[in-house]
Amino acid sequence: MIKRVLVAMSGGVDSSLAAALLQQQGHQVEGITMKLSPGVCCDIASAQAVCAHLGIPHRMIDLRQEFERSVVRDFISEYRAGRTPNPCIRCNDLIKFQALLSHAREAGFDALATGHYARVEYDAAAARYLLKRGTDPGKDQSYFLYRLTQDQLGRVLFPIGAMRKSEVRELARQLKIPAAERPESQEICFVPDNDYRAFLREHAPEVLDHGEIVLTDGTVVGRHEGVAFYTVGQRRGLGIAAGGRLYVVRIDKAGNRVVLGQRNDLESDHLKVSGANFLPFDGLSAPLSVNVKVRYRSALHRATIRNAGSGGVAVAFEQPIAGATPGQAAVFYDGDTVVGGGIIIEG
Repeated sequence: MIKRVLVAMSGGVDSSLAAALLQQQGHQVEGITMKLSPGVCCDIASAQAVCAHLGIPHRMIDLRQEFERSVVRDFISEYRAGRTPNPCIRCNDLIKFQALLSHAREAGFDALATGHYARVEYDAAAARYLLKRGTDPGKDQSYFLYRLTQDQLGRVLFPIGAMRKSEVRELARQLKIPAAERPESQEICFVPDNDYRAFLREHAPEVLDHGEIVLTDGTVVGRHEGVAFYTVGQRRGLGIAAGGRLYVVRIDKAGNRVVLGQRNDLESDHLKVSGANFLPFDGLSAPLSVNVKVRYRSALHRATIRNAGSGGVAVAFEQPIAGATPGQAAVFYDGDTVVGGGIIIEG
């Protein structure tokens, strides 16, 4: 069945090849590029060039107000509160798969496609869509997509999810796609040079509230320029001379202090998340054994998750882990299947 598909095109190779593959499959394809803010995220000229090469229409959508309100302001607010946010998760949730998907539906498209390295499968027995990890373990982006709902999963396509990055580039070269050699995008698209400290100094100068750097026993060992400039697990750039390696083990926002300790001070065998979302089922009715990622690039850790009420989930690890950071997401997996996830509020 031929579908009318709107492809979110950033101008990069991944979304460009996604559009080309859908066109090869016989779908009616159009590209769309989001206007978020000057110099942010998407290369409009590159996306237009790719669409011209493929002979498909290109449109733009102005989501600057939504992006500023839902992503940028939240990013600043979280750092003000002493937490370390992941803006890519909010952007995928609120911008791509809410605002942009709503636009696609209103414009009469059957589906929205993106260049994410993830897969969607339908489980006929359970009558539910499942989100799976991308085939390329080095590029898998399922961590950022745990907020997807059943309704959204039924309307999204990830054409390159079963491919490796090397295959994507090679096929893009074969198809002479203009974006074939474009480099990877920066980590936080709206933060120039990925320098979030400079970004906060410009957009939230009030975070420059100096305070004490202390050890876990309360000993003052230095001064900081603002708790927003530190994150749990950080080791470099502390400016503290010590006999051994020190890490940020806690941000004391109320006391305006950064607490340093040894690596074992970072370790915990439990954490709690809020705002949990589950994909294979509506909610957690009994304890469940899963693998957990506490950051995008973290290892998988074996744990048992339990309902903690009010959208919260308690996570108990089989072995203590280091680096669980308030504000980051904990995402739960069963093999390649995303079970769900939530935002870490306690380590």
